[in-house]
Amino acid sequence: MNQTITITKAYSSDTQFKLKDGAGSDAVHTTPIYAYAVCKLKTDSKLEGIGLAFTLGMGNNLVCQAIDYLVKHVEGKEVNELMSNFGATYKAMSDDPNFRWLGPHKGVVHLALSSVVNACFDLWAKSKGVPLWKLLIDLPAEAIVNTLDLSYLEDVMTREEALSILKKSSETKKDREGILKTGYKGYDTSIGWFNYSDEKIRENIGKAMDAGFTAMKLKVGSADIERDIRRAHLVREVAGDKATIMLDANQQWNLPKAIEICSQLKEINPYWIEEPTHPDDVEAHVKLANKIAPLKLAMGEHVPNKIIFKNYLQSGCMSFNQVDAVRVGGISEFITISLMSKKFGVPVVPHVGDMGQIHQHLVLFNHISINHEAIFLEHIPHLQTHFKNPAKIVNGYYQVPQEAGMSSDLK
Repeated sequence: MNQTITITKAYSSDTQFKLKDGAGSDAVHTTPIYAYAVCKLKTDSKLEGIGLAFTLGMGNNLVCQAIDYLVKHVEGKEVNELMSNFGATYKAMSDDPNFRWLGPHKGVVHLALSSVVNACFDLWAKSKGVPLWKLLIDLPAEAIVNTLDLSYLEDVMTREEALSILKKSSETKKDREGILKTGYKGYDTSIGWFNYSDEKIRENIGKAMDAGFTAMKLKVGSADIERDIRRAHLVREVAGDKATIMLDANQQWNLPKAIEICSQLKEINPYWIEEPTHPDDVEAHVKLANKIAPLKLAMGEHVPNKIIFKNYLQSGCMSFNQVDAVRVGGISEFITISLMSKKFGVPVVPHVGDMGQIHQHLVLFNHISINHEAIFLEHIPHLQTHFKNPAKIVNGYYQVPQEAGMSSDLK
């Protein structure tokens, strides 16, 4: 299937969902509203491209306004022709004169870019009648790289290097396609939201383990260090020594406090400490990583673009890359960052502002086509009922999606 499909009209939709009983809470976002700034691409066919950018409600309308400005770059384009050299369109959108001043490449305008970009990839996959993961792993290396904008990365990732990584990985691609039978391992990030009681955490750990999860994450970053220490020990006690436990501080510590508390959290043998301090402070992360080694740092949820990711990868302090395709400039920038991460030997373990809907496709591509290690993918269930084709978890594993597109269609 390879239809000729033209984008006739594109527009935004402000979609918001209130959460209940402390779900989604962390050390900084105490009463979050999960929201999507949705980009919809209408076409001269029955197909529609749906893109998502994730927010926490406030300001979602601003992202939608920015989407409505950026879509002029894709309206009137035939989707296969558009995607054949999408990197050029991506650059034109991200460097749009005057609008770029509002970033560049961060904040409201970059979130809007992600939604438009993601809608284009969704429509592309639908035009071929295949899921996004299938489209991506079947594309030749040149076609993948043509969707990317590698500007400002030439010192670490040239077009030739990107092609080389993809072509070398393609030689052993078949060895990794077994994951399409097993599914992709997930981890439960909802056992320990910040506002949950100790009793609720105990209950959630039991449910997670019964559902087949062997890895889980706890929110820390309290003003009361002892609360974080106690709750971390509680999770280790209930989950047991064999469980993989991650701790997420949501940027709440300054460097001295991060050094102090991470040194104590070592006692529970966490797999990583996530977002320990301000996401723009590369040097603080370097100092922290050196102080608390061999404890590892994970970051990327709030790293806004490929340039800052480049700096983190160059610094050596990033042990796990949590790039999120509904936070950076969409799938195109996600793949760019993933290729850089492969060069620097850092595994990609995405943050899932999309609730895993899109990333379940991208981690399959990462593993099969880029030869990234398949570690696990975050699972957050709170918006599952709002998607037409929700991500499916069986015995702790994401099941491989079969529907055309990237699973971003909302009811």
